[in-house]
Amino acid sequence: MGREIDLLVNYPKTKRNVEDRVQNKTEEDRNIARKFGREFFDGDRRHGYGGFNYDPRFWQPVVPTLRAHFDLKSGASLLDVGCGKAFMLHDVAALIPGIIVKGVDISEYAIAKAMEDMKPHVGVANARSLPFPDQSFDVVISINTIHNLEREECGQALREIERVSRKGGFVTVDAYRTDKEKERMHAWNLTGLTIMHVDEWVAFFGEVGYTGDYYWFIP
Repeated sequence: MGREIDLLVNYPKTKRNVEDRVQNKTEEDRNIARKFGREFFDGDRRHGYGGFNYDPRFWQPVVPTLRAHFDLKSGASLLDVGCGKAFMLHDVAALIPGIIVKGVDISEYAIAKAMEDMKPHVGVANARSLPFPDQSFDVVISINTIHNLEREECGQALREIERVSRKGGFVTVDAYRTDKEKERMHAWNLTGLTIMHVDEWVAFFGEVGYTGDYYWFIP
């Protein structure tokens, strides 16, 4: 199995008002968010991002960490599962000349609104069944995506990531370490369907045969 490592350590931290979300989010808001359409990305803040726009200050600081960890260079290939509007892929391609990038997302809206230079490299697909042959990519990354599936489907997605990667993978998932973090997570969460203690996640990775690296999203 891989290891716990925060490859997003240089991603700018956002101050989150969990208490406000507890008071204002309803199950209807969550149902709307889980459609991953315009409302989730560019609609009201209650339903998701409240406007999902490119800003180089988010992913550009992360790319050097990914490059060093996976030894990414010209000719290497990287797949982003849950790529959204392909902001990360845009910065990876810009900062690692010659790298081959691909992305998939379940959201037709996000793919339609992807950054123009990335549109030839992204498509609509479900993480449970990636449309690529075995070992198609050196590295497969999935940030805050697979936990949006039910547990069994989440396992399928992890096996798919394992199947299409040659050298390694990296996922981040909704998780908690304490009862307080668990309470905050369930209050904050809009879209996650599989949320577990970090130890449960590690056991789950072993159970489904995922050998890549991993880290946690804890608001």
